[in-house]
Amino acid sequence: MKKIGLLGAILAVSTYHAQIKFEKGYFINNSGEKIEVLIRNLDWKNNPVNFEYKTDETSKVKTESINNVKEFSIDGDQKFIRATVMLDRSSANLDEMSDNKEPDFEKETVFLKYIIEGKAALLYYEDGNIARFFYNSEKSNPEQLIYKAYRINTGSIGYNEDYKKQITEHLKCDIKTEQIQNTAYNIKDLTKLFTQYNECSGSPIIEYKKNHEQKSYFHINIRPGVNFSNLEINSTNGNVKSDFGKNTSLRIGVEFEYVLPFNKNKWSLFVEPTYSYYKSNLENVQNDVSYYQSSYNTSIDYKFIEIPIGIRHYFFLNDKSKIFVNAAYTLSFDINSSFKYRTVEPEIISGNNLVFGTGYKYNDKFSAEFRVGTSRNLFRNNFYLESNYNTVSVILGYTLF
Repeated sequence: MKKIGLLGAILAVSTYHAQIKFEKGYFINNSGEKIEVLIRNLDWKNNPVNFEYKTDETSKVKTESINNVKEFSIDGDQKFIRATVMLDRSSANLDEMSDNKEPDFEKETVFLKYIIEGKAALLYYEDGNIARFFYNSEKSNPEQLIYKAYRINTGSIGYNEDYKKQITEHLKCDIKTEQIQNTAYNIKDLTKLFTQYNECSGSPIIEYKKNHEQKSYFHINIRPGVNFSNLEINSTNGNVKSDFGKNTSLRIGVEFEYVLPFNKNKWSLFVEPTYSYYKSNLENVQNDVSYYQSSYNTSIDYKFIEIPIGIRHYFFLNDKSKIFVNAAYTLSFDINSSFKYRTVEPEIISGNNLVFGTGYKYNDKFSAEFRVGTSRNLFRNNFYLESNYNTVSVILGYTLF
């Protein structure tokens, strides 16, 4: 618990010192005044209802909300406008799906994000599992492009694709009916269609999707390190009391990391197959009823592959440096491991555990991590033996690509 508490303190300090990035932008208040500021760019996955800003690099952080702001933008990256719209929040989950084909509209005031800005604008709204596209033209109020999954009967789903009718009615400039019918309700297809219409109409276009589009990344990292471990094994009847104490050993792992394509690539998922071992011998001395002492050897040769499967979050300090925190559930697989107590050799079948870590990465190449694991039982199928295997690791990393 002390180790996990120490790690928690390190994480808190790391988070506190991580730089919050503010970027040049503006917002327009209810009076129509355009105010140049620095806006904290969170690369919102869900459309925001407020945002943080500073008037300059040295000023205090302030917050503005949808109640006071008609529009805000981060230069060259994202633009949001406030709009009061009819919004359908119907669920696409089968358990919550409506039997009604028609959208369940409710009036809401939201920030809509521009995908295409031009004579015909394409806008986007996301909130949890709700993803909706909107359009407007000639400064009209945005309207939702209608697409709704609905339940026809048990095991059968229908789709209301009225957005194709809306596009046919409003985007009339060299766009063929067949093309509209083949347009899916996604950013790629709708962006292509709205771009084509604006180009045909001679309208200037700003494509925000292309300006701030992020990619997912896949990394392979070599991860050598040192384990500082201790192990205690006891039997339920008191015959076995073996405290093997602290042991230092090497570990080597290969990490496969997938960086998620949102929130400025700050989140990633990882899997790290790692080879580790713990080996120790212990001489036990026991007093018998005749007041004689007897001694016997106890040995452990614990070799294993562990596979942490986890999630990581990065905090950017600058363009080359970032710190990270991660947590993982670790699967453990034993390799020809043995525990010998006198003439008995009970089978080692170790359990799984959790690990928590914090670290630093430089130039997307070199990294170092301090990691703490919760206790692991090496005899999960043995009712007579119980053990506590605990490890703190220092891990270095090198990113191949």
